[in-house]
Amino acid sequence: MNDKTRRTKVRRIILLVIALITIPGAYAYIELVLARPIGEGPAGPAVDAADFKDVWTDRAVKVLGIGDSVTAGLGAKSPSHTFFNRILENPADEFPAMQGVCLSAVLPNLDHENHAISGSESDLHLEIIREEIPVEEQAYGIVLMTSGGNDLIHSYGRSAPRQCAMYGATLKQAAPWIDNFKIRLRTMFEEIDQKFPVGCEIYIGDIYDPTDGVGDAPSIFLPDWPDGLAIHARYNETIRSVAAERNNVFVVPLHATFLGHGSHCRQFWRSTYDREDPHYWFYSNIEDPNDRGYDAIRRTFLNTIVQHSRLKPRE
Repeated sequence: MNDKTRRTKVRRIILLVIALITIPGAYAYIELVLARPIGEGPAGPAVDAADFKDVWTDRAVKVLGIGDSVTAGLGAKSPSHTFFNRILENPADEFPAMQGVCLSAVLPNLDHENHAISGSESDLHLEIIREEIPVEEQAYGIVLMTSGGNDLIHSYGRSAPRQCAMYGATLKQAAPWIDNFKIRLRTMFEEIDQKFPVGCEIYIGDIYDPTDGVGDAPSIFLPDWPDGLAIHARYNETIRSVAAERNNVFVVPLHATFLGHGSHCRQFWRSTYDREDPHYWFYSNIEDPNDRGYDAIRRTFLNTIVQHSRLKPRE
């Protein structure tokens, strides 16, 4: 074998080795870092259909939606698939296991209004409660809320952080804004109570994390935010602590439910990995759920309502 032939053979071997390393590596990178498969079918926790077999009460009940685009339903494939509407009534294409698992099945004298506004922040939610929601003299209230998420993510790092749009803030900078959120949320709960003289229950979701607890904002195509996770955690602590002050306010654990379904949903080595459903539950705008995410939200709300509602008879 002459030198030229030998060099050609060596080059081919080197190229083959590079290909054998590069092609699987590229595939793994795409699959484990870039891929965001949505999956199919039901999503989220099971709901016991037995809890919806019998009427809970025949008294008048008003279900109110208050909050941001999550309660408004941005990202659902149709209005009947928003979590708010799906809690009230099953859509025509409901999954078999969830047929009849909705509030209209157990509350025959139910009325509803959804005052949620996409893109709204918590200061607007307080304004809506004060100015748009009437007093319900006879109806018992069930209030479904999501508030605070837009306070964190707006304005996506495109402008200097401020109250109710604090993306990019340091924890020190955000501290007074978090304190104000606590005051504002406490006021919201107090004023909702005043809208229902005969009583109400308030169910508020805590704030999920599209980074699955990693905090790497670039993985969701946003600028790096070193203190983002800490501020997010403080907002959720505020929601939980203010809710704990009142015996009719209950936190719906959306944060825990959504872990493993964000930007790292395919990374099997993470503690949040969901082997049964390693899929992405977020809409294309990152901050809202997709249709399967809304299914998970309605199930988590329903389970919290079943656990705590005073309207449901107890054994």
